[in-house]
Amino acid sequence: MPQEKNPLPDGVYAATLTPLKDDLSVHHDALAAHCRWLLNNGCNGIVLLGSTGEANSFAVHERIQLLDALVESGVSAHHLLVGTGCCAVPDTVTLTKHAVQRKAGGVLVLPPFYYKHVSDEGLFAVFDQIIQQVGDSSLKIYLYHFPQTSGIPFSRGLIQRLIAVYPHTVVGIKDSGGDWNNIKTLCADFPHLRVFAGSEKFLLDILKIGGTGCISATTNITCKLAGEIYARWQSDDVSDLQKELTAMRKAFEPYPLLSALKRVMAEWTNQPIWLNLRPPHTILGENETASLLNALKAFPHIQKIFSEIQKKANTVQVL
Repeated sequence: MPQEKNPLPDGVYAATLTPLKDDLSVHHDALAAHCRWLLNNGCNGIVLLGSTGEANSFAVHERIQLLDALVESGVSAHHLLVGTGCCAVPDTVTLTKHAVQRKAGGVLVLPPFYYKHVSDEGLFAVFDQIIQQVGDSSLKIYLYHFPQTSGIPFSRGLIQRLIAVYPHTVVGIKDSGGDWNNIKTLCADFPHLRVFAGSEKFLLDILKIGGTGCISATTNITCKLAGEIYARWQSDDVSDLQKELTAMRKAFEPYPLLSALKRVMAEWTNQPIWLNLRPPHTILGENETASLLNALKAFPHIQKIFSEIQKKANTVQVL
């Protein structure tokens, strides 16, 4: 059954980092500046309060304030996919209602991730309650498949049931499982589901089979290159760019992504707020940082990316 037109654009999304003040409260001005920079440098949209954004380290009221401040800063809500999944259904409902009220393009919803080995029946009941309690026809849910972290996968049967019962509400999925065969199967089995790969490694491949794009942590840095590939993905000369983009992503993968990305942002911008993370996360160590920065020097486009981030640092005074 065809889906209604969705306000979220296709393409490249950054799962945005959340800059923090020294007291570990959200630096709202810095977040707004970073999101504007991403949208001006290759990103078609932004995932707010995903795993990279440290979502589950914030209280519900902090997450509400974060979205309010960002939208009120002038960042278009229609370009935002807002993470709202919590362990407790009432918290997810509260955050989802608020995102809908703020006209966000969609919500990215983790399954309740504390209890493991739960049934598809139980997971269906969770999403059924969320949708019924939000009670708004403009709600657009994107399932967040990240079994390595959540411990709760979305099975084919559950996805099929959700889109059969709620075809105009459950409209997409972010597959962060890292398994290309699973991503490819989702695109084939559910042609009306908007499928985002969870890494830019798969950007060109998913576009070629009708997928929607990618949502990635590392596009906080690689957005310019990823955006160029998305803009020209049907051209014959983008395969080498994709190889470089893939290799750049892989350079980060030996390290905790959040810790590594914030450390690189701090090094390249000379802005120490990027070193702030909420526990239990810790910043990348000196030796690992040196190894990562040295590895990044190998890429032809790295100087261009570095220059863009330096330009950002020089023009955004709030940082």
